[in-house]
Amino acid sequence: MTEVKFYESIEDELLKFAVIISKTQGKYIFCKHKDRETWEIPGGHREQGENMIDTAKRELYEETGALEFNVKPICVYSVTAPDNLNHGEESFGMLFFADVKSFEAQLHSEIEKIAIMDSLPEKWTYPHIQPYLITEAKKRGYL
Repeated sequence: MTEVKFYESIEDELLKFAVIISKTQGKYIFCKHKDRETWEIPGGHREQGENMIDTAKRELYEETGALEFNVKPICVYSVTAPDNLNHGEESFGMLFFADVKSFEAQLHSEIEKIAIMDSLPEKWTYPHIQPYLITEAKKRGYL
């Protein structure tokens, strides 16, 4: 069973990924990976030596083509899942919110397309994680 927890802070070296709940003109921005038929929140893994805010900015650009935006940290979260990636151990990431003002014309990554939606998608890539992130951002007043 997948478990998602939220924290105010944690040791920086434990943070492995950034997820960026994003909006433009009041609507959600979601990504569709080339190899999947589902929607996901932009995000990805931290590169060695990278600051978390830089991870968020890089991933947001790579996955949505966002050029002009404001990014704010929301909180730390963790996922514990019985999968092969984490071997059932708790892994930590930082949740961000971004308000995107402009986009590049074309995407240059593994993302096939983005969608700008009034509401949340029905088919999530990570249904046991991503809806909880949205709920937490709403609780904290970001959405």
